[in-house]
Amino acid sequence: MAVKTLERPSAAPEPEASPRPYRSRWIWAWVFTGALFMAGVLLVLIGYLGVGVAGGEIDWPELLTEASWNPVDSVFGGLAMIYGSAVVCLVALALAVPVGWAAAIALSEYLPPRLARPLRMSVELLAAVPSIVYGLIGILVVRPVIASMADVPGGDSLLAAGIVLAVMITPTIVAVSVDALSAVPDRYREAAFSLGLTRREVVRSAVLPLARSGMRAGVLLGLARALGEAIAVFLVVGRADGRLPSSLGGVLDSLVHPGQTLTTKLAGPEPVLAGTSGPYFASICGLGLVLLGLVAAATVWGSRGKTRSESVRRRGGHRQAARMRGELDRVVGSMRLAALLLPGVLLLGMLGILATRGSVAFNPAFWFSSAVGAAGGGVSGQITGTLLLVVTTGLISLPLGFGAGILLGVHASKRAARVLQTVTVVVGGTPTILLGLAGFVILCTAMGWGRSWLAGAIVLVPVVVPVVALTTAGRVKSMPTETTESALSLGLTRAQYIRSVVVPYTWPATITGLLLGLARAAGETAPLIFTATVFFGAPALPGGIVASPVQSLPTHIFTLSQDSGDPQAVAQAWGSAMVLVLITAVLLCVAVALRNRFEGERWTT
Repeated sequence: MAVKTLERPSAAPEPEASPRPYRSRWIWAWVFTGALFMAGVLLVLIGYLGVGVAGGEIDWPELLTEASWNPVDSVFGGLAMIYGSAVVCLVALALAVPVGWAAAIALSEYLPPRLARPLRMSVELLAAVPSIVYGLIGILVVRPVIASMADVPGGDSLLAAGIVLAVMITPTIVAVSVDALSAVPDRYREAAFSLGLTRREVVRSAVLPLARSGMRAGVLLGLARALGEAIAVFLVVGRADGRLPSSLGGVLDSLVHPGQTLTTKLAGPEPVLAGTSGPYFASICGLGLVLLGLVAAATVWGSRGKTRSESVRRRGGHRQAARMRGELDRVVGSMRLAALLLPGVLLLGMLGILATRGSVAFNPAFWFSSAVGAAGGGVSGQITGTLLLVVTTGLISLPLGFGAGILLGVHASKRAARVLQTVTVVVGGTPTILLGLAGFVILCTAMGWGRSWLAGAIVLVPVVVPVVALTTAGRVKSMPTETTESALSLGLTRAQYIRSVVVPYTWPATITGLLLGLARAAGETAPLIFTATVFFGAPALPGGIVASPVQSLPTHIFTLSQDSGDPQAVAQAWGSAMVLVLITAVLLCVAVALRNRFEGERWTT
């Protein structure tokens, strides 16, 4: 009888050891694609403007030093427009930066999370208000105030434009700054409190030094939007050529009088009237190059001027008496909390105006019925077209902006990071009218697409990508050094470090940047007029890409607002504005919910 020998089953072969985490070679392709996109957009814009400049003769000294602009006599001076752009942006930053930074510090450092989150949501809802709606509110509220205070008929002025822009860029500064402050680990605060510092001193000495780069990114984003905004400024600035103060005292007087900026000149009818060649069109393109140069100069100055100011601030600190420290702490805390109330008051005021003027939006039939005639019916087709443009833009912009931001914050050297940051802010500060004209020439004409929803989404991508990139880079730069050192000490490669550490850490800030960018893109009007939309006649959903226009809420509002003599058109414009704000607010709420879900406490403990 044969004896059967039981054999131990052989163990399954052990898998070959593989690096942990797995190799991430795709990281570099993704990261560099985002950076190449930013460079490509800038090259396309410069190429478009360069071809226009080459098509005619420009007297550059006259363009930069002459105040008069008179195409009839072939006088093309842009100094007054350069002055108007500088004044409007300085007014906007002077009002928005102190309020935005103080509100961000109050949200992050003074209020408990349960109270800070809804207040932050109210601030971010201001970002959901499209620029065309800001222009309408500027006409209704800001212009009459300027007219009564300065005794100026109509109230069109540089000051009105600066105030409108200040309200527009404050949510951007607050949202990005809060992300930068929240990224500072709590142990730095605890160590500072253990030394007996007051809350104000903890913020100044322990929190702000680590969050300053991200907060500066918010200011640069605000500056980019202020320099590139056209429609809202167009409606309140007055568009008066040649207004330049002759003395220092005339500067204050010029604030309350109509003026002209580079963006309003480029967003007006003159780029179309100038044709495609000749001195007139070349001068218009020259103004575009001047605007890009101003954005680049402001970016370089802002990134290089920080070292000296920081060193002066650190050397100038001194210890105060305990009683003075306590009183100063209470005063500063009260001022920061008061600054936080201002955006909330502005939001309530805007919602009150929209609810009063756009009450037709509360009728469900207005949402679900099609437009009839010039100013009748509903806006169902415009809602569908707007959602299609926003979703497509977001899907394209998120990976590109995320990749560019990570390259800017992690891999690039200091010099390369400065260049890439300059390119990013210049693209973000480009007037959208230039993006629309370039898209019209390249996509709609040269490629034969005609008016196309995809062309409109592609044109909006450069509006969103810089916001995503800069917010992501600001979050990366605020990452504690010990986190990076711990990850690299475990043997992770640079690509593995980016995938396993940097991406999870930056994801909440990236979502914030995406929602801010999409909020701006949802309200863009100028580029869509040239590339994607028609006022009526387009189907709700396009049947293809070529010759497939859509209707959108921003262009619908802009067209209706031009017919101010028709009460039905005005009511329809305000109702459409209310619908657009509500849609953008819903998208914002969804993005905030996702951000709160992804934002883990492990990164801040």
